[in-house]
Amino acid sequence: MKRTPLHVLTGVALVTTLSLAACSGARSGGDAGATGADKTYTLKFSHVVTDTTPKGKAALWFEKELEKRSNGRINVEVYANSSLYGDKDEMQAIQQNSVQMLAPASAKFTTVAPALQVLDLPFLFDKPEDIPTVAAPDTEVGKAIFGNKDLEAKHMKVLGLWDSGMKQIHSNNLTQTPADMKGKKYRIQPSDVLKSEIEAWGGHAEAIAFSEVYSALQQGVIDGGENTYSNIESQKMHTVQTNVAQSNHGYIGYILVVNTEFFNSLPKDLQDLLVTVADDASKYNRDNAVAVNEESKQAIEAAGKTKINVLTPEQRDAFKKLVVPAIYEQYRSVIGDKIIDELLAKQN
Repeated sequence: MKRTPLHVLTGVALVTTLSLAACSGARSGGDAGATGADKTYTLKFSHVVTDTTPKGKAALWFEKELEKRSNGRINVEVYANSSLYGDKDEMQAIQQNSVQMLAPASAKFTTVAPALQVLDLPFLFDKPEDIPTVAAPDTEVGKAIFGNKDLEAKHMKVLGLWDSGMKQIHSNNLTQTPADMKGKKYRIQPSDVLKSEIEAWGGHAEAIAFSEVYSALQQGVIDGGENTYSNIESQKMHTVQTNVAQSNHGYIGYILVVNTEFFNSLPKDLQDLLVTVADDASKYNRDNAVAVNEESKQAIEAAGKTKINVLTPEQRDAFKKLVVPAIYEQYRSVIGDKIIDELLAKQN
């Protein structure tokens, strides 16, 4: 059941809400006196993008399928576009079971599970088709995602990796070389890896919440940023940016997590069903992400305000040489020797 946006909670109100929700939580959903097959559960799924993005579409698909396959025993409430929690408070909310499911970008886990910054490494993938192979569960990258002990310690169980897509550089100037970025301010997600990447290209990195990017661009607080076509278009960033450099220099992946207290409160059959539907939603997401981004790219072009410049292989390589292998080595101690060795072997 999709919910309408809620007012943003601040100060004491936020603390009170989180505390009360953590105490009552999802376990109070449905008939409190019911047991076994008669008991119902409420799963709140919060995210920060619109319903039209790859994540937004997958969340709605997950909602519909889980409610249908559970015969209504699990009621899913999807809160899109930061209407319940945003970048600044969603990680605290899921650890307290105030929300039961999130799918944050890997960069949002920097302070909780530093090894997940592996997905922020520049030029990790050359094209979307490479993602399932490089991040498969049996690879070192996959193990860092699906078997992450830091997340387990913070009451999160990983259920999947969802794609937003490949990142492009958006700005108000033509960007063909790293020199074109010198001295300009670019919005990034809160990741040390991304900060180092932008600085290696001569820019200044500014970590800004996703919901605040449009206004920051409009007011000139920042000059540009890096994001997928679907996020650029759905948040109308292209209406205040004259140029997009199609660089495919990075990847935005969403780590689908469920609160372990909620998961463990479910009977075994619903636990298994939740995992299965999450797997199917991950496949749905991957099957649709490329098409959604292409549609967004076409919409940006059709709006007529933004020029898309596709970097040549030589131009793209000039960006790559400044960050690979340098940034991989810089974060070896954070991400792990095995992961970095595996990735650098594939770069050669």
